[in-house]
Amino acid sequence: MISALVDYAASIHPSLLLVVGAFSVLIVVDLLTTRVFSKVSFQRGVHKKTFSAVSDVTSLLSNPDSVLPREGVKESISGYETLFAGARNSIGKTSTSDSIELRAKEYKTMVSSFYDLVTDFYEWGWGQSFHFAPRLIGETFKESIVRAEYYLALRLRIQPDSRVLDLGCGVGGPMRNIHQFTGADITGITINEYQVRVGNRYCAQKGIGNKCRLFQGDFQKLGGKFEPESFDAAYAIEATCHSPDRRVCFKEVNHCLKKGGLFAAYDWVVLPEKGYDSNNPDHVRIKEGIEVGNGLPTLATTEEIVRDLENSGFEVVDVFDANKDFHSGREIPWYSTLNGSFTVKGFRMTRLGRICTHTLVSTLEFFRIAPKGSTRVSSLLNATALDLVEGGMKEIFTPSLFFVARKK
Repeated sequence: MISALVDYAASIHPSLLLVVGAFSVLIVVDLLTTRVFSKVSFQRGVHKKTFSAVSDVTSLLSNPDSVLPREGVKESISGYETLFAGARNSIGKTSTSDSIELRAKEYKTMVSSFYDLVTDFYEWGWGQSFHFAPRLIGETFKESIVRAEYYLALRLRIQPDSRVLDLGCGVGGPMRNIHQFTGADITGITINEYQVRVGNRYCAQKGIGNKCRLFQGDFQKLGGKFEPESFDAAYAIEATCHSPDRRVCFKEVNHCLKKGGLFAAYDWVVLPEKGYDSNNPDHVRIKEGIEVGNGLPTLATTEEIVRDLENSGFEVVDVFDANKDFHSGREIPWYSTLNGSFTVKGFRMTRLGRICTHTLVSTLEFFRIAPKGSTRVSSLLNATALDLVEGGMKEIFTPSLFFVARKK
C-alpha cells in the first residue's frame, strides 16, 4: 500500500518521495494521537473549513452521525456495485436497456446508498456545495462556486419574500449561499436522510433554520410532499441527472410552482453537438465511468432535457452549456480542479493527493478505524475523477448544462 505510493511518487519526481514520506509519518502520528490519546470525535462546523485536517478524516470515517452502521458500509458498496455490474470491465455493459432499467427501478436505493457512502468524501475534497462551476482566470475555486449559485438566483429573480424549492439539495451549501445573497425562504429536498441531518445542523449553526430547511423526500414524488403552487421558484444544481425519468421529475416541479414560476438548473449531459458518439467505444467508456462513479441511471443529452421540460408543462426560456468557453483561454477548465495543483490547498485534488488520501483511507480501514468498504468507495471516486477529466478534455460531457424554464 505505502510501497505502491512511494513507487508512483518516484516515477513522477524523486523529490516527491519527501512528500510521501512526510505523509506516511503524518498517518502514523495521527493514528496514535486520534486512536490512542484522543477521545474527541469530529465535530462538524459550518463556520470552519470542512474536514481540513487529517485527524478530521479519521473521525469522519468513524462518524457517529452516519445513518450507516460501521458494518453497513461494505454491504452498501457491494449492493451499489451490483447495479453497475460489468462497469469498467466490459464497455457497453452498463449501457444496455436491461442495466439502465435496473438502475431506474432501484434508483432510490442506488442514489441514497451512493450519498450515504460519498457525502463525507465530497465534503473533504470539495466543500459543502457539491457541484462544478465555470471559473474565470484569476478566480478561486470557491469564488466560482458561489458565483454560479448567485447567477442562478439572479436568473430566477429570487427576492427576499420568495419561497424557493431546492431539488436534490445535498447538505445545503447552495441553499445557504443563495439565502445569504437574496434573503429568500428556501426548502431543500434530498432523498438521503444523512444529508438532511447534516444540512439542518449547518443551517442551525448559521442561525437561519427559520429560513432554510432540508427534508428527506423523493423529487419524483413532490406532489405527496408539497401543496400545488407552493413555491415562487425552483432550482436544481447537478441533481436531476439522478432522476430515472426526468419528465416525471419536471412534472412534479411544475406541480409545486405558481403559474409563471421559474425553474432553473445546472445538469450533467453528454454532448453529441460537440462530438459525443454513442457508437464510439471510447466515448461510451467515459460516459459509463461517469455514471458508475456518480450514481446515475444514464446520462441524457441537451435535446432530451429540452424535450422533457416542454412535455412537462414548461416553456424553455434559455438553455446553454455554462462551460462552453472553458477552452477559450479566458476561463480555467471546469475539470482543472480535479487535477489540482501542488499547493497546500490544491494538493488533495492532484492525482498524487488523491492517492495519498486513498492510502490514508486504506490505512485507517486496515487498523479498523474506518469501516470495511471505505477503500472501495475511495477507489470508485478516484476512478471517476479520471473519467470526468477525460470527458471534459474531449468536450463530450459537461456538468453545467444551464436552463431556465417557465411554468405555462
